[in-house]
Amino acid sequence: MKRAKFAAAFLVAAAIALPSCEAAQPQDAADPSGTESAAAVGAPSDQAENDAETTEAAAPQESEAETTETQPAQPQEEPMLAITANGTTFLAAFEDNSSARALADRLQDGPLTLELHDYGDFEKVGPLGFDLPANDEQITTAPGDVILYQGNQITIYYDTNTWNFTRLAHIDGVSRDDLLDVFGGDDVTVELSLQ
Repeated sequence: MKRAKFAAAFLVAAAIALPSCEAAQPQDAADPSGTESAAAVGAPSDQAENDAETTEAAAPQESEAETTETQPAQPQEEPMLAITANGTTFLAAFEDNSSARALADRLQDGPLTLELHDYGDFEKVGPLGFDLPANDEQITTAPGDVILYQGNQITIYYDTNTWNFTRLAHIDGVSRDDLLDVFGGDDVTVELSLQ
């Protein structure tokens, strides 16, 4: 980018200085009398104007191309938690906490199959089979919340509840009915994976 700016500045300076050099020359080969017309003295030649316009038009293009080449790579999209039950998959965005990161790390080894049971007509809950770090805080759940309960159980909420929980992820744009249509009213087998 520095080279492009330097080259553009040099060409603009040359275009400005060029008419001065022409005016300082004692005699023009095309004009043996040594006199120049008033239009030529102090005015840039057509060639100098064209060079300046070309330089100005080319400079941003070079700069844009160089900017594109030097931009850092776009960050990769964050992984999503895929929750599959009865042939339907919901995607949930992970929360930004150590519990969610630990679950995502565990899922890099492959999917987990869990047996979830209906509880209280507002959640599906089941054991993970291992512990995750807890980041409990007083929250009110919403349909689509994926919660870590007691450090070793996964709960998928299809209704609201207030308690000290760790939110792992959330499925956006789902209602109680959307979730119950897939999970049903009783026990359900779900697969957790990364997508």
